[in-house]
Amino acid sequence: MEPAASIISALGGPTAVAETIGIHRTRVSMWQAPRERGGTNGMIPYRHIEKIMEMARAQNVSLGPESFMPVTAPEDAA
Repeated sequence: MEPAASIISALGGPTAVAETIGIHRTRVSMWQAPRERGGTNGMIPYRHIEKIMEMARAQNVSLGPESFMPVTAPEDAA
């Protein structure tokens, strides 16, 4: 689920992200899961964003604040 899936992939996967921010890999994986399965619906918890941004800068991965915003479907023009 987006935006977590794209960010995690760009940074090398759940294991790499988990090692950098100091949490278990399964927690990172659950960011990509729906709430019904115990996930976060693609949202990265706020408390981890700063370390993820540092990781992205170190890897020359372009991430900005907008990268963490939920993906919404465009409104139908009626």
